[in-house]
Amino acid sequence: MKEEIQKALDVVRNGGVILYPTDTIWGLGCDPNNEVALEKLMSIKKRAADKSLIILVNNEGLLQRYVKDIPEVCYDLIDYSERPLTIVYPKGQYVSKKVLGANDSIAIRITKDPFCVQLIQRLKHGLVSTSANISNETYQNNIDKLPADIKNNVDYIVNLPLKNDKQPPSQIIRIGADSEVTIIRK
Repeated sequence: MKEEIQKALDVVRNGGVILYPTDTIWGLGCDPNNEVALEKLMSIKKRAADKSLIILVNNEGLLQRYVKDIPEVCYDLIDYSERPLTIVYPKGQYVSKKVLGANDSIAIRITKDPFCVQLIQRLKHGLVSTSANISNETYQNNIDKLPADIKNNVDYIVNLPLKNDKQPPSQIIRIGADSEVTIIRK
């Protein structure tokens, strides 16, 4: 795994896009502040530029860097979630505008996947994570079934297996400024 982390690290630091196993499904990732990498990722995915992206972080310290004000309820949601949980927070910061959603909201998941945790630790910043599929098409847990357009256009494919090839994508909830919870994806 150490060699794969180093290869992925080099690609992300040099503005590339990686295809990598996450704590849920196969993801496309890049530096959340590299405009060229973000444009390439959106092009590979054939995704509209106005759609926001998820950022993976490896700890609460990075979460606090990217979210202006974290409602207290979020810590309980993170601690008690039985599945990987992506939370859309009201106001994001320190990332490209291309990552942010409506009204500067930001979607973040604290990952526990060993590869992702170590890569983010070495990067010293979050990592964009979006499903490795063409926009509006079904996600795949099997790398062999991913579209050739995706595999042929990324800068590096991490040579590690997905830990659980039956895992669905993360749950997604939105937290309002008043701590109101809205379920986006179960």
